[in-house]
Amino acid sequence: MSGHAFRNIGFVVAGLVVVVVGVRFALGRLFNTGGAPAAAIEKTATSKDGTLIAYEQTGAGPVVILVSAALADRDGARRLARQLASTFTVINYDRRGRGRSTNTEPYAVEREVEDLEALVNGAGGPVFFFGSSSGSVLALDTASRLGPKVKKLFLYEPPFIVDGSRPPIPEGLLQEITASLSMNNRDQAVALFFGKGMGIPAPGVVFMRLLMPAWSDMTKIAHTAPYDLMVLAGTQSGKPLPVDRWALATSPAMVAVGAKSEAFFHSGAKALTARLPAVEYRSLDGLDHSAVLMAPEALAAAIRQFFGEAGK
Repeated sequence: MSGHAFRNIGFVVAGLVVVVVGVRFALGRLFNTGGAPAAAIEKTATSKDGTLIAYEQTGAGPVVILVSAALADRDGARRLARQLASTFTVINYDRRGRGRSTNTEPYAVEREVEDLEALVNGAGGPVFFFGSSSGSVLALDTASRLGPKVKKLFLYEPPFIVDGSRPPIPEGLLQEITASLSMNNRDQAVALFFGKGMGIPAPGVVFMRLLMPAWSDMTKIAHTAPYDLMVLAGTQSGKPLPVDRWALATSPAMVAVGAKSEAFFHSGAKALTARLPAVEYRSLDGLDHSAVLMAPEALAAAIRQFFGEAGK
């Protein structure tokens, strides 16, 4: 191969590197939440098993606790927390095993319910819950246990699969991810979660790996991916939702789905309305599954409307 050809190849490679770096920089700016608010108060609560649950508290007014989705810590909800802090005291916490919270094994969903119970008890009175994706299911599980300690719940896009609108989650996914983690292959565990769990095509997962700065953050908490699959157990099989799981839930709830989100989110939300005694379903114009991060102002407006400006 001639020197001219080598130079041309070099120019092409250099150009691709510039493009990749540029895209990563742009995505980094797009998804940057700005870090902790200047007025945030850093606190911890101690769960029943001794796990320390770290959180930041902002704003003033009735308390709302934000429950994050899979492979996310409190940073992902900071934009939403800022929007709500003008009306509420916002508790934005790291679920166990994430961020500054500690972790105690073996994991059980009940332990995460106890984590939220510790936060509620520390707040000193009835609270509101906001949960996103799998976090909404954890919030609902907790509200079912705590009864009147939870005034209202806003559940955004619980990822239930109750019909043929999307393929069910593969039965062996939890074991596959656990096996990857046992070999310390965190990158593969995250790829499995997004590929087989969320249905993102292989090229999309490759794009995320190469170009999303947040990928490395997610690999750091990859060990929590099985936690969310356990939270969602029995709700993503393409069959009707469990009849008794939330039988004790009495708190008024809003199940909201972005109008631009996939059909299965809407089917699952509507199915949940048949399982709860005091629940509303709402489709939010212009929003999709990324709303917590990408459209916090519109989402906060819907939350305030349901909870009430004065938290009543």
